[in-house]
Amino acid sequence: RRALRELVASMLLRLAVAAALFVSAEGLLGSVARATAPAAACSRADLAMRVFDWKTRGSEAPALEGLDLGSLSKSPGSAHRAARKGRGISAGQGATCGFGTRGQKSRSGHSTRPGFEGGQIPLYRRLPKFVGRPTGPGHTKTEYEIIKVSALNQLDDGAEVDYAALLAARAVSKSKRKLNKVVGAADKLTVKNLKVRAHAFTSSARAEIEALGGSCIELSPTTGEPVAA
Repeated sequence: RRALRELVASMLLRLAVAAALFVSAEGLLGSVARATAPAAACSRADLAMRVFDWKTRGSEAPALEGLDLGSLSKSPGSAHRAARKGRGISAGQGATCGFGTRGQKSRSGHSTRPGFEGGQIPLYRRLPKFVGRPTGPGHTKTEYEIIKVSALNQLDDGAEVDYAALLAARAVSKSKRKLNKVVGAADKLTVKNLKVRAHAFTSSARAEIEALGGSCIELSPTTGEPVAA
């Protein structure tokens, strides 16, 4: 009898544990379903509210179906007017206008040029240099191979002149520069009806060529093709 009672008690205990596990599993699955249901049913209005919060500012939400780069508009309240400086200390930018009380950068007018370091050796002068590569403020200078108009006298009347033709006629020497510029000279041009192709012309050289019936064709520095007038 004692063994029978112990067997019945163990069976009842197992049934109670199984029932408790079943109830807890059912509650957990129900909570997960309830948590994922609003996310799955997320509407277009909720998305607009999360991104821009339009309705709290008195404007209608944009139509997301037709939204593209051409119909974008800034969010209401995102644009601010420019700060008014020098209009009293209560505004926060009065008196010194945010530039401090003393020093070179607090004075009126232009302060310092780019690259200026207060008088010490600037960075572009401390770095090592490369042959043929200008440095410093003049690093964007365009360098041309100079062609004098007197060099054009070695060609025939009505010829088409470029740097290759002058080099073939030994009117100029070989150069490492890719751009050519025709300039005036002490010796005047005598050849007529020339079609000169170069990347740049001075006003005196252009007038001298056109006075003798010639034409100046300006070339693009990047493609080498004639530039439309």
